[in-house]
Amino acid sequence: MTPPDALLEVAYDEARRGLAEGGIPIGAALFHADGTVLGRGHNRRVQNDDPSVHAETDAFRAAGRRRDYRPTIMVTTLSPCWYCSGLVRQFGIGTVIIGEARTFHGGHDWLAEHGVKVVVLDDPRCVSMMSEFIADRPDLWFEDIGVTGPDLS
Repeated sequence: MTPPDALLEVAYDEARRGLAEGGIPIGAALFHADGTVLGRGHNRRVQNDDPSVHAETDAFRAAGRRRDYRPTIMVTTLSPCWYCSGLVRQFGIGTVIIGEARTFHGGHDWLAEHGVKVVVLDDPRCVSMMSEFIADRPDLWFEDIGVTGPDLS
């Protein structure tokens, strides 16, 4: 099996692309258990003016239709939100590899409680990228996670 850190590189590259496009730097990729990339993507909420295009959904859509998602691995730079955690559960994705969960702790504990193998890498590059983004663009961050946040006026 391909090491988790190697799989994370694809998602990290996608997060950097999203940031370069002026969006939220979260990247993801869906892999087959043998390490083959099935689909990759990044958060495009800002770029597409579409709140449903999270990194995980972008990668999932790029992977196309499959009969069985159990042998797939969703790799994401940030702990998946409830929306993306629901996608993992709905389609039975067997493993989720997470770059970091310090800046945002999404639904990965819930996924683990329901039989999804969850690996949190605590990658310092992912932590740094999100920490800097949150400090620079709290307006976009709070909008993305659906929280009103501090008064930014």
